[in-house]
Amino acid sequence: MNNKLKLFFAGCTLLAFGCSCNTKPKETAITLSPEAGSSYKSGDVVNVKVSYPADTKADSVVYLLDSVKLAVKKDSSALTLKTDSMHLGVKLITAKVYTAGKSEDITTNIVLYAAKAPEEYTFKVEKTFPHDTGSYTEGLIYQDGIMYESGGGYLDPPPGQPKDGQSSLKKYDLTTGKTIKKVMVDPKKFAEGIAIVGDKLIQLTWKEKVGYVYDKNTLALLSSFNDSVGQEGWGMTFDGKFIYADDSTNRIWLRNKDNYSKVSYIDVYDDKGPINSLNELEYIDGKIYANVWQTNNIVVIDPKTGVVLQRIDMTNLYPENQRNAGADVLNGIAYDKTGNRIFVTGKKWDKMFQVKFVKK
Repeated sequence: MNNKLKLFFAGCTLLAFGCSCNTKPKETAITLSPEAGSSYKSGDVVNVKVSYPADTKADSVVYLLDSVKLAVKKDSSALTLKTDSMHLGVKLITAKVYTAGKSEDITTNIVLYAAKAPEEYTFKVEKTFPHDTGSYTEGLIYQDGIMYESGGGYLDPPPGQPKDGQSSLKKYDLTTGKTIKKVMVDPKKFAEGIAIVGDKLIQLTWKEKVGYVYDKNTLALLSSFNDSVGQEGWGMTFDGKFIYADDSTNRIWLRNKDNYSKVSYIDVYDDKGPINSLNELEYIDGKIYANVWQTNNIVVIDPKTGVVLQRIDMTNLYPENQRNAGADVLNGIAYDKTGNRIFVTGKKWDKMFQVKFVKK
């Protein structure tokens, strides 16, 4: 091959290489913004927009939020999404794009946080009462002058679980701590939160996926039920319409008060993120008060949205170096609606405290 022909082919190769390097790849996918996982504060406005390849024109777009239809658009303008009345947490956004008689679903998601930081509270101790050091407190309720308590534990634990003693349910006198009635739970079951609905008392179990229904007055076991709501059974409370129950995460389930089935849920967030390990619950004046497992915090939650409204620091209530032997973490909140009194205790503590929450 002569030199001129070699130069010709070399020039063609360089020309082809240069063209391929400078040519942008053709966009073929329909995309949806904002980017998945984008975070917003409650009250923010989110602009949701479908972007198309240059050769694509949609006939219409149907927008859905968590599978609920929001709007239909015939053009490419953005959808304005208001968040002020939404529950917090992860929200799935779907755009169903119709083109030439065909449809394509494009999805993204956002994470909605509380608009502002919770108000910081502390407490004042008003009175102190005795508490059973044998009770690994999981549920606590005060009603009609009587304290009801669910104590957790395994007498016959599964492999890998500690032998804490048998789970129980009891009612007792607050002032003296004297037991009025006590019943034991199946030794292979770990009892958890309780709620009173009418003349019935409902009790969850930790991992066993079973719940119990008792006569509130006699503590006679009336029935049991399969419990498939949530990851595990933890705390529980009742607002007069729904039972609220948590499951070790930041989720609180709303349950039917008659058959204990799932109705809906809220996810609990402050302005920084999810509040996980929600434990014992109490409904007080339209708000849910929750212990946060393995902390000295109680959080106050809006049951409509999941927003953490207040955080109560209970660190100095009963310092660890002053507690009785065998005492464990803070857990247990009860409310005397008639007397407007709030009681808190901990697992195997020898004291129950009547407290008043005050802003820092």
